[in-house]
Amino acid sequence: MTDGSAPSRPAPAGDEHRPTRAGRRRAPTGPRRWLAAGGLAALAAVVAVTLAVRGGAAPACAAPPSRALPAVALAAPPLGSTVHSGKATFYDPKGAGGNCSRPTAPANHLYVALGPDEYAAGASCGGHLDVTGPRGTVRVLVMDQCPECEPGHLDLSAEAFARIADPVQGVVKVSYRAVVDPPLPGPLTFRIKEGASQWWFAVLVGDHGNPLRAVEVRQGGSWRAAAREDYNYWLIPSGAGPGPYTIRVTDAYGHRATATGIRMLPGQVQRSTVRMYGAGGPVRSATPSRSASARPSPRPSASVTLSTTAPPGTPAVVDAAAAPASLAPVPAGCG
Repeated sequence: MTDGSAPSRPAPAGDEHRPTRAGRRRAPTGPRRWLAAGGLAALAAVVAVTLAVRGGAAPACAAPPSRALPAVALAAPPLGSTVHSGKATFYDPKGAGGNCSRPTAPANHLYVALGPDEYAAGASCGGHLDVTGPRGTVRVLVMDQCPECEPGHLDLSAEAFARIADPVQGVVKVSYRAVVDPPLPGPLTFRIKEGASQWWFAVLVGDHGNPLRAVEVRQGGSWRAAAREDYNYWLIPSGAGPGPYTIRVTDAYGHRATATGIRMLPGQVQRSTVRMYGAGGPVRSATPSRSASARPSPRPSASVTLSTTAPPGTPAVVDAAAAPASLAPVPAGCG
């Protein structure tokens, strides 16, 4: 033959089930009297093993993760020194404190709303970003969520937008990065949510500078972890007792501080005497000062004043600073 195909000839006896050169199997051309039931089962097993080997199959536990699947970006707040590129618009929340549950907007009106991926179910709340546009850079507090914003889309306050661009433009290109250890306006604040009791605990932590990673309440000689809701309150649904409470706070960079004497005063802002980090460190007194113990505060004591003069210091907290735990997944072994 000159076309490279297999010669066309009658198949000899016993050859009707051999693979052709192309790797395909011919249909039987003659009687299969020699194949008994046991022979069929054995042949089926051989064929299955042969096809598995040729197809590169392997036990499921030994198969490596598929490289063809695209990486899925998990929702997470902007952290570290990474510079991001995107765009900025602006909005007016009418004085409200946004999805992060602040009683009001910060006094300087410099804040930002992030899309769901960067808002990360409240994990960005209370952090700060430096945003750079055509006119310069502004530091803003993460205070709100912008449900329709994709990653990289910042919805700034009107005042913040005016610092970096002409508001007539409406939309501008920007770059932005997280602020690590921004100067703190004061010690940590705590606000017990309206409706809370010894049977249902919910607290809002303020003036922590960096995004928070964990909030725990001391009860019965051990620490109970609170769960963060997307509106930025930390909950223990079964309650934490009548108080007063000892509350331990850990931020995204491992700074940790413990405040004591926080009372069950729903709706009131209580200012502790410990800072999350910084040159001031924890105040020696173990009893927190309560700025709103008898009457509502005229304005939230957790309002952030973004000072750029005081340099961030090394962490000096009640508990030793804990390095962030590794989040890298550990592959499971076989057997």
